[in-house]
Amino acid sequence: MTGAVEAEQKVPLRRNRDFWFLWTGVGVATWGNAVTSAAYPLLLIWNGGSASAAGLVGFAGLLPVLLVQLPAGVFVDRWDRRRTMVVCNAVCAVSLASVGVALLFGRLWLPHLMIVAFAEGSAFVFYRLSERAAVVNVVHPDQLPTAMAQNQARGRAAGLAGQPTGSSLFVLARWAPFLFTAVLHLVALVNLLFIKSRFQSDRAPRRRRLRTEVAEGIGWVFRQEFLRTAILLVSVTNVLFQALRLAIVVIINEHGGSPAFMGVIGVLSGVGGISGAMLGPLMVRRFHPGAVITGVFAVWTCAMPLVAMTSQPVFLGALMSVMLFAGALINVIAGVYQVQVTPDELQGRVGSVASLISSGANSMGPLLAGLLLASVGGSRTVLCLSVVMAAVTVTALLSRPIRAARLKTPDASAP
Repeated sequence: MTGAVEAEQKVPLRRNRDFWFLWTGVGVATWGNAVTSAAYPLLLIWNGGSASAAGLVGFAGLLPVLLVQLPAGVFVDRWDRRRTMVVCNAVCAVSLASVGVALLFGRLWLPHLMIVAFAEGSAFVFYRLSERAAVVNVVHPDQLPTAMAQNQARGRAAGLAGQPTGSSLFVLARWAPFLFTAVLHLVALVNLLFIKSRFQSDRAPRRRRLRTEVAEGIGWVFRQEFLRTAILLVSVTNVLFQALRLAIVVIINEHGGSPAFMGVIGVLSGVGGISGAMLGPLMVRRFHPGAVITGVFAVWTCAMPLVAMTSQPVFLGALMSVMLFAGALINVIAGVYQVQVTPDELQGRVGSVASLISSGANSMGPLLAGLLLASVGGSRTVLCLSVVMAAVTVTALLSRPIRAARLKTPDASAP
């Protein structure tokens, strides 16, 4: 354990002032990111743009996940993490305010929106990596599972609130979502200024090449048998879920359902994700990481084929709620394991490698689903995805690194 918490007596997490400033600040910034993600397509499709223009802006916003992730991990380990987060909030506030001001004056320029979306996406890559690396320095080691669970629940809640907030503000005024989010980033920036704990341990300045440090992070991850295996398996399931979401839209459309049904499914899914995140600390205390991962994969294997058997939004929402409940458990226990075993000076790089491998191929999900949906329809596409999910579960059950993984006990949490 490093940072200010190391020298202080353990206090309940709810009274950890620094953690709550960090938690609420990142929460409002994440909420803002979800608001703008909902507002971009509304702006472009309903105000003289097109679906292709909305796709370009969406692509620009997601491109940093592929291009910026690995170098961001290096710089998060090199730079002061709190200062990095302050700059990220400032970049988001200024760039989004520029969109709001432009819209106030009746200007809508696609290249401007793409640049802002790329800047916001890039800043958020740095922001998330910095926060994840900082948490272990802000809370007591015994409280890490609860802190990670609350972070996971916060992200789910922010995503759940983002769509209705963005849509409602857009109805009031098309510039409103962007200026609202700019203000949220300023609030998050101020929160960071009130935090007293350091976000990293002391370290000597490094003058190595960027690619050398990136390679060090990649090499460290791939030498960890459990992390390597778990990340690769989760990357496959992430692609499957991206495809599953598109397949559900097609299934509802094939059966004459309303687009409003997706809202019902989204709300139920979000509630399941938040509930799973809040249960995460209990699962961390009672079960080993391998047991949680194989158990979650088994739940997904059983639930996924059921999606092909109905078009009722409440039932589909309940199934997605169960699956996202289980998925939140994986996110919590994997996050705890990663920050426990990773040296502080590698936290940013290891987080960036894990994020790139687990989520970098997500864009393949809709592409895969599109090909299958055009060939065999919604229900059969889901059944094909279910077969792959079953194969992933069997692989996890047979994997020795997955079965052997253990979290550190509280007494061993601090190096």
